[in-house]
Amino acid sequence: MVESLAAQPEIAEVIVVNDQSSDRTGAILAELAARIANLTVIDAGELPAGWFGKNHAASIGAAAASGDWLLFTDADTYHSLGSTRRALTDAVDHNAVLVSYSPEQEMETFWERALIPFVYCRLAARFSFARVNDPRHADAAANGQFLLILRDVYQEIGGHAGVAGELLEDVALARRVKRHGCGIYFTAPIGIVRTRMYRSFGAMWQGWTKNLYALTGGSFQSSLIEFVEASPVLEMALLLMVLALYLSGERSFLPAVLAGMIGGMLLCRHLFHAAALYRNLYRVSYVQYYVPGGILFGAALMASWWKNTRSAVVWKGRAYPARIP
Repeated sequence: MVESLAAQPEIAEVIVVNDQSSDRTGAILAELAARIANLTVIDAGELPAGWFGKNHAASIGAAAASGDWLLFTDADTYHSLGSTRRALTDAVDHNAVLVSYSPEQEMETFWERALIPFVYCRLAARFSFARVNDPRHADAAANGQFLLILRDVYQEIGGHAGVAGELLEDVALARRVKRHGCGIYFTAPIGIVRTRMYRSFGAMWQGWTKNLYALTGGSFQSSLIEFVEASPVLEMALLLMVLALYLSGERSFLPAVLAGMIGGMLLCRHLFHAAALYRNLYRVSYVQYYVPGGILFGAALMASWWKNTRSAVVWKGRAYPARIP
């Protein structure tokens, strides 16, 4: 991330906030700082009460920056040369004070290819780019992996201090910008920024069970509706029941008719998912992961509801108590 940002001629300074990392991050940053003149490394220190870690780190970085525009991004992103110029141009062309890109996803394992495209296709249906970018609609969204915002507006809406306790700080900032009467431009360009979000199944599970509850509406009702609409768990359960009937000796037409109906429902779900993959610029061949991806999505969504309302959200080594709705 650091080197790809430092190579952008539009970026005068790169500020990395090291939030109590326990791996080799500190040593790596020290090596980078020795050869990248415009890199500044800041230690976040202790997390204040009422703050989420990322929000606190972003607030520290913003306070240390001096430019008219602030670009917030994650350590696991790679920014193609020209990405910053593209974002600044989009800000002018679309009369936006906040420009956010959803990065291209690098996926190397079965579980990444099953779940990540599934999640993003569902989010695209909920957070329509057209509605988010239309000032006549209240819908607002952004992706914290690439979020460019005009400093003056950032300060006017309270910055990250104003969303200190928000799990989805990017969406919360976008909502504040839109309520402030300013424009947003949110899209998913190709060849601009990319990332591999999770390096293990455990990290992926922890990440999505942190966010899915809030991303799908933040209530039990909205989570249940999303579960029923998106996950094939019900069809798979019915299919197992039909199989149990057949194995128990039931030889009437009923198991065959029910199996045909359920198979038709699953086929329709696959076709709709294939269309969503195509619209969102994923490989249509990823439709082969629909059933495991959908089951995993449903399980992660229910786990996210439980963690956010009855247990605790754990992220980057910190536990944040549930907020009872």
